[in-house]
Amino acid sequence: MKRTTFLFLLAIAALTSCQGILDKEPIATLDAGSFFQSEADAVQALNAAYSPLIFNNENANFYWAFAEITSDEAITGGDGSRPGLVELDAFTYTPRTEEFNAFWKLQYEGITQCNLVLENLPKVEMEQSRRDQITGEALFLRSYYYFLLAQVFGDVPLFTRLTPPDQLKVPRTPKADVFAQIQADCELAGQLLPVSHPASEVGRATRGAAYALAAKAYLYEGKWDKVVEYVAKVKALGVYDLVADYGDNFKKETQNNSESVWEIQHANLELGVGNFLNQWLMSRKLNGYGFAEVTEEFFNAFEPGDPRRRFTVAQRDEEYFGSIYKNSFSSTKYGTRKYLQDTSTVSQPADGDINYTAIRFAEVLLWEAEALNELGRVADAQVPLERVRARARAQAADPATALPAVTTTDQQQMRDAIRHERRVELGFELHRFFDLVRWGLAPTLLPGFQENKHELFPLPQTELDLNPSLVQNPGY
Repeated sequence: MKRTTFLFLLAIAALTSCQGILDKEPIATLDAGSFFQSEADAVQALNAAYSPLIFNNENANFYWAFAEITSDEAITGGDGSRPGLVELDAFTYTPRTEEFNAFWKLQYEGITQCNLVLENLPKVEMEQSRRDQITGEALFLRSYYYFLLAQVFGDVPLFTRLTPPDQLKVPRTPKADVFAQIQADCELAGQLLPVSHPASEVGRATRGAAYALAAKAYLYEGKWDKVVEYVAKVKALGVYDLVADYGDNFKKETQNNSESVWEIQHANLELGVGNFLNQWLMSRKLNGYGFAEVTEEFFNAFEPGDPRRRFTVAQRDEEYFGSIYKNSFSSTKYGTRKYLQDTSTVSQPADGDINYTAIRFAEVLLWEAEALNELGRVADAQVPLERVRARARAQAADPATALPAVTTTDQQQMRDAIRHERRVELGFELHRFFDLVRWGLAPTLLPGFQENKHELFPLPQTELDLNPSLVQNPGY
């Protein structure tokens, strides 16, 4: 895939993030005024705000482990060299588990960078349309970082302006207020952002991404009417559709397609913007780390003839990234497929160029189905659900018998069907643990999960030591 100017600038931002002016947080408020002199300066600062999104080695972003290893989709594989991953699998993690501290810092780096852009942008002369776009992107990115923080930790400090170091020791903001800020910012971003970008700018936030993130925030609050409203905004843009081939969502050559609503870009440029999931999830037999092995329970969740299984999970004697999969590739006999690629297509295993699609249109349709069903509109929920199943059915070996349409008008049966569909449609796309928590199913389905404790992860001990105003989540 041809990588564009935007990705190159993002690579430069990632390379210079440790020493550049934009990341010196204690002096950023002093230096920013002299840095923001032109539109090009503002764009460079905005590009740096995208850097924390990347699943690269430098970011050490273990969000994928929070979502998958804790769930019933995977167990910890590998050689035990990451004790934090073992702790996640067993629900024995603590506030001192390294992965939480790295994740917290990474999200706030992104938030600080967004606030830097938003606060200094008014000083720069440029066309209003360009100012609107940069503002919209920064608002969206800040919202995305806050959504991840709230999803993982619950209440978190909310900063919407650059804050001097001596004023950072503030209490946690209630999760409801964080979500309200996300929703308001995404609504404004949706008004400011374009529906699409030229090919040279692929990967930048769009109007559809902003409306979709607002819908997801409402989904997590159970505000079903608002979910339906914002899904309608996404659909009304007329630019999203399910691709005919489900597998095209996970191939290098067919990324950023019509199903992609919010896609985090990666590139094999050897510049620090490659996808490290390619190495972290690949079997150790193929020079990966094998840190997430597919459970037999998840393998068996697919209905007979569901073609999505072979795009999601590998089993014995199937082609597997230039090799033939064997039971010995995983302690569970099954291996992951999504975000992985043949080692011959990348120069380094940890520098993959398969993107992570954080929001696919298929998921947006399943949000709509879930919201409609919870509103008691069970028959209406059949429509978006069937749209997702029909795409999969069309790829089955025998479409006449595979994946029959769900026609129930019983709310609980429909609820179960939608939840099943999310599981098999979105498997290993970093949603499962958080779904089980919001549905209240985690205590029943996840061994070791303690109710009223493990719904949230612990705040990092480092942050508690630095900020006495923070209060730890219950149970830790």
